[in-house]
Amino acid sequence: MTSKRQVTIPKKIADRYGISPGDEVHWQPAGDVVRVVPPGRVPSPLDREARLRVFDRATERHRDRDSQKRATEAPSDKPSTDRGWTREELYDRGRSD
Repeated sequence: MTSKRQVTIPKKIADRYGISPGDEVHWQPAGDVVRVVPPGRVPSPLDREARLRVFDRATERHRDRDSQKRATEAPSDKPSTDRGWTREELYDRGRSD
């Protein structure tokens, strides 16, 4: 990121997703990360069930990646898997309904 808060997208990624110089990409918050959405692919807002499905798929990917990582770690290096919240709590917090 430059001092002007500009970000360069690597050529390989830009080519893969059809991002050209001058295109405007969208930045979408996604938990602890930010998702870059290519032009013309701005997703419509998801309903609660769709968000939970996306969350479940992401959780499964994390579990797969963590299990592969744990297979190569020493036993004392294993992190805790308890996050202290459930996926339902993630989407219900702050709501009054």
